[in-house]
Amino acid sequence: MERWSGRVAVVTGASAGIGAAIAQELVKKGLKVVGLARRVERVQEMATTLKSAPGKLYPIKCDVTKEEEVKKAFKWVKDNLEGTDILVNNAGVASVNTLSGGPVENWRKIYDLNVLALSMCTKEALQSMKEKGVDDGHIIHINSITGHKMIDPVAMYSSSKHAVTALTEGLRRELVNQKSKIRVTSVSPGAVTTEIGEASGITPEMMEKFKDMPFLASEDVADAVLYVLGVPPHVQIHELMIKPVGEVE
Repeated sequence: MERWSGRVAVVTGASAGIGAAIAQELVKKGLKVVGLARRVERVQEMATTLKSAPGKLYPIKCDVTKEEEVKKAFKWVKDNLEGTDILVNNAGVASVNTLSGGPVENWRKIYDLNVLALSMCTKEALQSMKEKGVDDGHIIHINSITGHKMIDPVAMYSSSKHAVTALTEGLRRELVNQKSKIRVTSVSPGAVTTEIGEASGITPEMMEKFKDMPFLASEDVADAVLYVLGVPPHVQIHELMIKPVGEVE
């Protein structure tokens, strides 16, 4: 990770869970980390706890489903930090719903955040890397094991993560055709203890049936991100799947 010290990483959904863990670990490794979140006050609080770390956390309020806010955030990165070297697309949402019953509004929220926001941030980061002259940058999508198989009752969420799997390969091919050395990686965790259930409207009663399942911690996913960033520049980890020991699915 030494070669990334002093460089700039943008992390979406940095206010809690996996995004917060990733942002903290990158700051501890000496990076300048721009934490994008709607609940920016949480990122601000986290920044105060990291003042003695080698790197620095820059909290930016941003709803990544809104194109103008995404463009404004990346412009801030360009104007203040000269541009982006790493993007971690972490922001995501899930909900329990059915294809036969909906509601449609839940579907829209899932695709707006998990697919379109991820794609908009990727586009802006790549443009930023190009303008900065970065040819060894890295795009990391926080995917899910549900992006590789179906798990009831989250068909729409699973389909959005299948889209992330396809977008990872699609971007890899684009970069190869452009003869670019920018890397793209999909990190697909199994069950993780985060706030995504609460944020997605999943009730405690629904969560009760998962109480005996093994779970990863957010820090485990952050460690996976450090690993894929830390391999030699000529190595691309295209897909990294991690599960808690004992996970059945």
